[in-house]
Amino acid sequence: MPILNKDMTLCISLAARPSNLGTRFHNFLYDELALNFVYKAFAPIALAQAVAGVRGLGIRGCAVSMPFKEEVIALVDDMDASASAINSVNTIVNDNGHLTAYNTDYTAVQLLLAQHAVPAGLSVLLRGSGGMAKAVAAALHDAGFTDGTIVARNETTGRALADLYGFGWAPEVGELQAGLIVNVTPVGMSGGAEAHEVSFPAATVAAATWVLDVVASPSETPLIRAARAAGKPVITGAEVAAVQAEEQFVLYTGVRPTAEQVRRASEFSRA
Repeated sequence: MPILNKDMTLCISLAARPSNLGTRFHNFLYDELALNFVYKAFAPIALAQAVAGVRGLGIRGCAVSMPFKEEVIALVDDMDASASAINSVNTIVNDNGHLTAYNTDYTAVQLLLAQHAVPAGLSVLLRGSGGMAKAVAAALHDAGFTDGTIVARNETTGRALADLYGFGWAPEVGELQAGLIVNVTPVGMSGGAEAHEVSFPAATVAAATWVLDVVASPSETPLIRAARAAGKPVITGAEVAAVQAEEQFVLYTGVRPTAEQVRRASEFSRA
């Protein structure tokens, strides 16, 4: 990476519990491609002030993670269709003080479903109803998945998300089963109170055909480990994180890295 200098372009991330994944991914590619950029993660104590800093300091790009994906909407100038369609943001691009919001989570999930050839005829059990859940539910719906259930303890947000795509709603997983089970909650995330918990009961995992966990750290979450042990094919949060980060990288820099560069950046981010 170039020595820090006055002309260096800064990109950041805002998350309640920042990890090193994005920081290592983006900085690896900046170094690989000899770009005069640097990336730093933050845990803001005041979101509005943080976004004002993005605008006022000329920070080029800003990744947005839980729990700020919806709250940040009121703080930007424009919403790209990828974000406005699902009312959820994971990326902000600053063009001379004008902030445009995007959602590359949606793009990543759609691409991975296609790459893994997950059959759209499978029923879906999606646990979660926050901003990331909106992106995943929209991607599933638009990829042809029509038989789904949103599991969320918050009935208001759970029913709203379910109704948006013609899915059902349930407050708990209980004995529910589906061909594709998807975790879009912090259950299994490193550093959290539920880091060692599996987000679905063993019977639900055993009955599934495919398992998707959007938790990126660790890449081998308790759910992913349980799914592998049961012989189920999986899509990991590390895969989702790599694809969405690649799309962010392109938005920030205008440069598209090669598939091999993305693979090595993803491996480096998790090392």
